[in-house]
Amino acid sequence: MNTEAKGKKVRTLGVLTGGGDCPGLNAVIRAIVLTAEREGVRVQGIRNAFSGLIHKQFTELDSSKVDHLLQYGGTMLGSSNRDNPFQSMMTIDGERRAVDVSETVIKNFHEAGLDGLIAIGGDGTLIITHKLTQMGLPAVCVPKTIDNDLMATDVTFGFDTAVGIATEAIDRIRTTAESHGRLMVVEVMGRNAGWIALFSGLAGGADVILIPEIPFSLEAIVSEIRSDRSTGKNFSIIVVAEGTLQKDGEVVVKRTVDDPTEPRRLGGIGNVLGQLLEEETGLEARATVLGHIQRGGTPSTYDRNLSTRFGVHAARSAIDGNFGHLVALQKGLIELVPLAEAAQGQRLVSLDSDFIRVARAVGISFGDEA
Repeated sequence: MNTEAKGKKVRTLGVLTGGGDCPGLNAVIRAIVLTAEREGVRVQGIRNAFSGLIHKQFTELDSSKVDHLLQYGGTMLGSSNRDNPFQSMMTIDGERRAVDVSETVIKNFHEAGLDGLIAIGGDGTLIITHKLTQMGLPAVCVPKTIDNDLMATDVTFGFDTAVGIATEAIDRIRTTAESHGRLMVVEVMGRNAGWIALFSGLAGGADVILIPEIPFSLEAIVSEIRSDRSTGKNFSIIVVAEGTLQKDGEVVVKRTVDDPTEPRRLGGIGNVLGQLLEEETGLEARATVLGHIQRGGTPSTYDRNLSTRFGVHAARSAIDGNFGHLVALQKGLIELVPLAEAAQGQRLVSLDSDFIRVARAVGISFGDEA
C-alpha cells in the first residue's frame, strides 16, 4: 500500500463532523478509526467541527472508544454549523465581526501532528474544506445531509433514516386525521431540496406534497381538498418541506442567528399553511412540525451500511495520501470526486423526476395546478 502523502508517511489523521447532526455520523467515525487502526495509523477526533481546529480541541480515538457506536445517532465529537474559519464570529472592541482565522486552523492542524483531515459534513463543510485544501491542508470529505442535496453523490447517509421517521409520522397522523375529518399539515426538513417531502409523502399516501422546487398556489391546494371532499373523503394529508414557498412569495423564516454563512433558520411554513387552509376551506386544520426528530435516533440499516462504506473508503484514501476528494456513492459504487467539483451546486428534485411523475399518476397534487 502506498502510504506516502507528498513524500510523507501518513501516521495520524484528524476527523471532524460539521453542520447539523444526522443518523450515521458515529458509524462513519467508527469505520474510519477501525480501518486506520488496522493500518497502524492514529486518529485524533476534532471536537465541535472546525471550532476544534480553531481552539485546539482534540481527543484520541481508538477501537475501544468507537466500536459500540454503530447504532447510535448524533456524533460523539459534537458538531456546529457556525464555526466557518473564513468567517469566524468574534467580539472585537465590543463589536461582533466575522474574522478570517483560516491561517490559525492550518497552524493548529500541523502543531497537532496531523498528516491528514477527514471532514464529514454537507455543502458548507465541503466548501470550507475545499478552501483549506487550496491553502495546502490535506483533506478528504465524507458527504452528510439528511436533505440528500449534494451534487456529487447519488445518496447521502442520514436521508434514508429521516425519510423513514417522516413516513412513520405521516402514518400515525393519518389515523387521527381520518378519525376527526381534519386537514393535517406535516412539515418536514428540506431547505432548498424536497427529497424528504417527496419520498415520505409518496410512501405515506399524502394528498398534497409541497417542495421548494415547485412553488405552490393556495388555490390549487384548496381545489384538491374540495375535490377529495366531493368524492366522500373526509380528511387530507399535506406534506410540506420547510423551504417551500408560495408562487410570488417568500420562504417562511423562523428566526435569524449570528451566523454570516447562513443567518436564516427556516421553519413555520406548516403552521402558516394550516391557518390559511382553515380560513379558505372552513375545515379544521392541524399542523405538525417534525423538526429535529428527523435528525435523531437510531440510523436505519441502509444508513449504517452506507456510513461504514464511506468511512472505510475515506480512511483508505487518506492513508494512501489521496487527498482533495469527496467519497461518493455513484451507481452503487464508492467513487472519489474532486472537491472542486463536489462543492459546486445542489442536487435538487428534477421536475421530470420519475418520483414526481409517479406521484401525479396516483393523484397526488404538488400545488401547482388549480
